[in-house]
Amino acid sequence: MSVHTSSSSEPALSLDAVALGYGDFTVLRDITMTVQPGQVVAVMGGSGSGKTTLLRAATGQLPPQRGRVRVFGTDLSQIDRDQLQALRQRMGVLFQQGALFTDLNVFENVAFPLREHTKMAEAEIRARVLEKLDAVGLRAAAHLRVAEISGGMARRVALARAVVLEPELILYDEPFAGLDPISLGITARLIRDLSDRLHCASVLITHDVEESFAIADRVYLVGQGELVMSGTPQSLRDSSDPYVQQFLRGEPDGPVAFQYPETPAFRAWLAKQEGRAS
Repeated sequence: MSVHTSSSSEPALSLDAVALGYGDFTVLRDITMTVQPGQVVAVMGGSGSGKTTLLRAATGQLPPQRGRVRVFGTDLSQIDRDQLQALRQRMGVLFQQGALFTDLNVFENVAFPLREHTKMAEAEIRARVLEKLDAVGLRAAAHLRVAEISGGMARRVALARAVVLEPELILYDEPFAGLDPISLGITARLIRDLSDRLHCASVLITHDVEESFAIADRVYLVGQGELVMSGTPQSLRDSSDPYVQQFLRGEPDGPVAFQYPETPAFRAWLAKQEGRAS
């Protein structure tokens, strides 16, 4: 299987004035962002700010309430299921919880996308999988069962699986969660190196400031239901916006609310509960 490179000037991912939510509740509104081939883009924000909701929109799991989501220039709202599946085969996703198959060993977990989506010979699969496991420092763990590895090791296995098809767009959902400081730094460098080598677009859904700022070309900070700021890591550091500074410094006081906002669905649920108690 050849390495994918994009010869098109089209962005790998673009959102144009997008609103996203669930039912009547809008999580994010008026989100516009662009991710070009070869870029590492960090989407940052506090817990519950809607970062993972953006990832679901990018993979076609969540249609926008308003606006357009395009992947490789294709509007996801204008394609059928088979066309969406074809686009997804050009993506890699590192899920927040790893999502490894517990009945397969480390090698077979990483080999799974190759067996599912390619016709590579067994020798080619073995070489590709061991190469990716070596990149994350786990070549010698290929034979181990998932139950025999640590949580941090499982995250690294999941990273190897996300990149084994050498996709054109890679979406990382909290790629640094559960990693020790050494593994965290190595993983960040792997993401940057992979994007440079394959000229693929990488989107990090994260709240890890230092590691993300060290490798990102552009940062989108979301909060309070909207895009607070976008720019280079340095432009965010230099910003005087109180939300940006509170987030970057981890300060307890400021415009970032600790309480999850009340929604019509919550108020309806609460009224129902109070009605039962009366």
